[in-house]
Amino acid sequence: MATERHVKLFKNGRNQAVRIPREFELPGEDAVMRREGDRLIIEPTPPKSLLAVLATLPPLDEEFPPIADPLPGPVEL
Repeated sequence: MATERHVKLFKNGRNQAVRIPREFELPGEDAVMRREGDRLIIEPTPPKSLLAVLATLPPLDEEFPPIADPLPGPVEL
């Protein structure tokens, strides 16, 4: 994977924008941008919920054995 690539800046309305090449695409729909000196750092945002994290995991292809679930015994009060 390339670690550097020259890109063009352009205007999108009143904002300056840059088209991110395919090899630098970030996952998801949101990102965080910050400035460190003259550099702009763009990082993907972490998933917002456990369901979002689980949705990114591959499905399990194994079967689990049945688990005995007997009724609890009586409780004396």
